[in-house]
Amino acid sequence: MMNLTLLVDNNTFIDRYLTAEPGLSILIEDEDVNVLFDLGYSDLFLRNAAKLGKDLSGLDYLVLSHSHLDHTWGLDPYIRYLTESTIEGLEIKHPKLVAHPEVFSSVQAGNLAEIGCLVAKEKAGRHMALALTETPVNLSPRLVFLGEIPRENNFEGQTPIGMKQTSDGLVPDLIPDDSALAYKSDRGLVIITGCSHSGICNIISHARRVCGEKRIADIIGGFHLLNPSTSRMAGTLDFFRHIKPLAIHACHCTDLDSKVSLAGVAPLKETGVGLSLHFDPMH
Repeated sequence: MMNLTLLVDNNTFIDRYLTAEPGLSILIEDEDVNVLFDLGYSDLFLRNAAKLGKDLSGLDYLVLSHSHLDHTWGLDPYIRYLTESTIEGLEIKHPKLVAHPEVFSSVQAGNLAEIGCLVAKEKAGRHMALALTETPVNLSPRLVFLGEIPRENNFEGQTPIGMKQTSDGLVPDLIPDDSALAYKSDRGLVIITGCSHSGICNIISHARRVCGEKRIADIIGGFHLLNPSTSRMAGTLDFFRHIKPLAIHACHCTDLDSKVSLAGVAPLKETGVGLSLHFDPMH
């Protein structure tokens, strides 16, 4: 069985004494493989994990969905956690970091000098093995990192956010590093997203192709539907009507109007810090 726990989100559940922040972090426990997907904006993922009784000392993989601050700025406190645990002689596993090769690129936006990862690639590599790849990678027999997401439709994944530093100087950032996870459950794919800058529909299409499975059991994470254009919302709703997911847990960067619209075409479920979901594996 795969157990999923939402450690960081913009919202918390009512009567749960946990803390929220504008970020995302999800713990995935897939039998013998433990994966932390994103780290939020601060050390909040560590604090909420402790409150929830979740031990992060034995992670096999740390997966970064993309470079942005609300998903990677927790990397510094995580490295401190690894270092302090080592100093105290505690048993600690240094996970493999899986992400797109551009996840450590510097990104500027407006008057913000940096919205990308604050930890340099070289420094991160001193604390954990780096597996930076554009192609899909199996983290377990059922859990897949999807790699770079093809931009196939004409209504999403086309808008740059900020400027990325490259060898040719600053260029508009279309966030090619945006990726996601897919888990093969007995009811279909469970798709776990960060911000879906590459497009939630593009992500789902790619996951179905990579995994050879059309059924969608659940989609959990940010859909990046923040005051979306009419064409983007219409295209997204048409897509969801067609794929008929059994449930969706849209959170983080999905605004209220978009959630209301999504609820008209798919079973939208309440989501917040402390969310716990369980899925049986595909046999």
